[in-house]
Amino acid sequence: MDRRGVGKVCLALPGVTLDHPFGDDHDCYKVGGKMFAMVGGQGGLSFKVSDIAYEVLTEDGRARPAPYLARAKWVHLDDIGAWPDDELAEHLAIAHGIIAAKLTKKARAALGLTA
Repeated sequence: MDRRGVGKVCLALPGVTLDHPFGDDHDCYKVGGKMFAMVGGQGGLSFKVSDIAYEVLTEDGRARPAPYLARAKWVHLDDIGAWPDDELAEHLAIAHGIIAAKLTKKARAALGLTA
């Protein structure tokens, strides 16, 4: 997967918007105004993960703690092409779900996110 592929996967998720708060070379994907994934200009990808996934992915070397966001359990992949597309798409969907679950009930309803 490449930067365009990440965009395609993220924008297919419900309620997602694309923003460029750090400049045109960074694509930030948000749900309810809250970021869940970001692709940098050099192709690296950072995204939110669960506490357990953070430990597993960083301990086995498949990902590293994301700069500036590691304390919030974000991981960074230097080479997104090294990951299987379906596995990466699943992680992005989970990241979306983690952030969407933190939104208020009213915000989730407004975005068409049920439960």
